Amino acid sequence: MALSRVLCAVGVTLSLLTSGNHAAPTDRMSPVVGRNIQSALGDAKIRGVNLGGWLLLEPWITPSIFEATPDSVVDEYTMGQVVGKNEATKRLQQHWSSFINEGDFHDIASKGLNFVRIPIGYWAITPLNGDPYSQGAYEYLGRALDWAQSANLKVMIDLHGAPGSQNGLDNSGQRGGIGWLQGDTVAQTVRALEKIRNDHASHPAVAAIELLNEPMGPKIDMGAVKSFMDQGYQSLSKSGVTVAFHDAFQGPAAWNDWGNDKQDLLLDTHHYEVFDVGQLHMDVGAHISSACGFGGQMASSNKKTINGEWCGAMTDCAYWLNGRGIGARWDGTFNYQGQGSSYIGACDGAKRRGSIDQIQGQDRANLRDFINAQMVAYDKADGWIFWTWKTESAPEWDYRALANAGVIPVPPNPYNPNICG
Repeated sequence: MALSRVLCAVGVTLSLLTSGNHAAPTDRMSPVVGRNIQSALGDAKIRGVNLGGWLLLEPWITPSIFEATPDSVVDEYTMGQVVGKNEATKRLQQHWSSFINEGDFHDIASKGLNFVRIPIGYWAITPLNGDPYSQGAYEYLGRALDWAQSANLKVMIDLHGAPGSQNGLDNSGQRGGIGWLQGDTVAQTVRALEKIRNDHASHPAVAAIELLNEPMGPKIDMGAVKSFMDQGYQSLSKSGVTVAFHDAFQGPAAWNDWGNDKQDLLLDTHHYEVFDVGQLHMDVGAHISSACGFGGQMASSNKKTINGEWCGAMTDCAYWLNGRGIGARWDGTFNYQGQGSSYIGACDGAKRRGSIDQIQGQDRANLRDFINAQMVAYDKADGWIFWTWKTESAPEWDYRALANAGVIPVPPNPYNPNICG
């Protein structure tokens, strides 16, 4: 999930790979047909959910895990540092084994969805010496693929965290500065992708592998980012699955001149309307108009394009949404790296921490309309994947709760398909 924060500028160097150390196995040198998104879904739009906060923690999705730690624990990196790797692993094993299980996949399918995006960090796949991270999540990824197959769902495996952090956000595993693109971090990232390819690209549930979630394009060298994309694509292109890539916050049309020599690409763009003060001041009509406009931008792409992350929220009030210990712009308590905010409204009730039952009346009607508009908008291109399937206490971000309450239709067919005009 993208959070708009001002991050420290970093010097950027690109470490080039040597093909001798990263050659694909012989049995993957010829294209394998039949497992990509096109073969899996045909002309159907992608209708999916993310399994956020499962194999890579985010404090706002499962605050109870972080509340049992000192205040200095703000991500998986500091959890290992502060709690200790052994204790962190014990706690994470309990989380991995309980937060998502096979029943969730069948529930997802029962909601009329056809796709699941599963975020995971590099450290679960190809850990580095000296990392404080715990291992074990990768085993659950393998189980998840079998569960998806049993539910007739297709999967995108999403490399969500890169060495050094590609965006400085807690969703990369390490909040703070951006260290990706320095030293050997690109080579290390590609190694993680190659292991995913070798272990899982042949699984019948896997339709796509995403090169890297949300590299912070406005703060890093986009030439280096595109070089990494080239290398990552080369490593995955003959595996038989679709290669997905995030737009690095450049916008869908910015990639029209890149990748036109590549086959079976999927452009993943994310759209939230809560991390910018100007957007927070919009009423529901303006939110709907903005979402419809973004759907038009997606449709302007010359590549297969989805919105791989979006939600129903129109405030940033969800508990710890901006990071542990960081307040909300909405109520004027936001304070991060010297940034502040001014009061817009109160973060009370479900806006702060609660359940879908606390959202009633006009607020529920507005939420329903905004979600409906986004479904319509993103279908102007090739579909969408909602962030996220479940949370502990953030109902506007919780697909399961929204669908069970009737805010999202089951199946997810917009009740007003003409809302965008």
